[in-house]
Amino acid sequence: MKLVFFVVAAAMVVAALALLLVPLVRHGRREGRSRGVFALALAIAFVLPLAAAGLYLEVGAPVTLDGVPAAQPSLDVDQALAELRDHLRQQPDDLQGWLLLAQTESALHHGPEARAAYDQALRIDPHNGTAMVGWAEADSMARQDHLIEGRALDLLNQAVQADPANQRGLWLLGISQFQHDRYAEAAATWRRLLPLLEPGSTVAKAVTEQIAVADARAGGTPAPAAAPASAGPRLTVEVALAPGLRDRLVPGATLFVYARAESGPPMPLAVARLDAGKLPASVTLTDAMAMTPQRTLSSADKVFVGARISASGQAIAQPGDLEGDAGVVPVERTAPVRIVIDKVHP
Repeated sequence: MKLVFFVVAAAMVVAALALLLVPLVRHGRREGRSRGVFALALAIAFVLPLAAAGLYLEVGAPVTLDGVPAAQPSLDVDQALAELRDHLRQQPDDLQGWLLLAQTESALHHGPEARAAYDQALRIDPHNGTAMVGWAEADSMARQDHLIEGRALDLLNQAVQADPANQRGLWLLGISQFQHDRYAEAAATWRRLLPLLEPGSTVAKAVTEQIAVADARAGGTPAPAAAPASAGPRLTVEVALAPGLRDRLVPGATLFVYARAESGPPMPLAVARLDAGKLPASVTLTDAMAMTPQRTLSSADKVFVGARISASGQAIAQPGDLEGDAGVVPVERTAPVRIVIDKVHP
């Protein structure tokens, strides 16, 4: 029954996407676009649902589905992408082609490539809302710190101003405000998003919870649906500076204490910013110290805990910064995590 369910589910996804993609493909073929656009559209419609079903059959329920072979997609996404890129070299003003390429690169988590494709779309149509929001998201994906600022923030503001119902734009704009400690603004932005979502849906509930987190950090009253601000892991970290490095501590330096996932993106799941001049210091890392609402200590079982002294105050490590770490620890650890800053960043 589970196999039948996933085959039917995949077929339903294919049918829904086909209703959208077939008219676009036909229109593109009438305009003389290459088969690469056609192939990539089909790849998105057919390969991804089949691959998802195949992945579940492979690892989702190995006991009940043992021996059921994973579906093997017949279309080559890499080849379709290559043909699309070749088409865009020949027709560089194909807006829909650039958007299709950008969205596919983004789905594949190719941040720099997606950002470059969105750049081309914005060259053709500087006020395209999809391209503006997509560029901001791809830029965050490509950055080591995943911050949304600078041009990305400008594009988000433009997109939301032009289309106040741009759901993705409102979500990302709120994340940017949350990242930069503008919690009241983040809550207000997500409150604009909430009425646009289906009431009672999983997405609406998640947004409600993030509004509560932002309210709590802004000093307001959390929404009833949210967990108390004190809920979740609490990692107490005690940091000291090795005696041999004390002469390298400059006035006004910043101490960052952070926890990041054991594997995956380097963006911290919790980070505290302190005055390095007050070392030794103790700080408790919690979910409320996340850089983005969806990536918190609660989202991991184990984390790498480290500390760094930055003379420039920059979040990204620079040569000459002083650092130390405690390695990987469970997020539910109750005993203090002790770190001695005893190294110089190369």
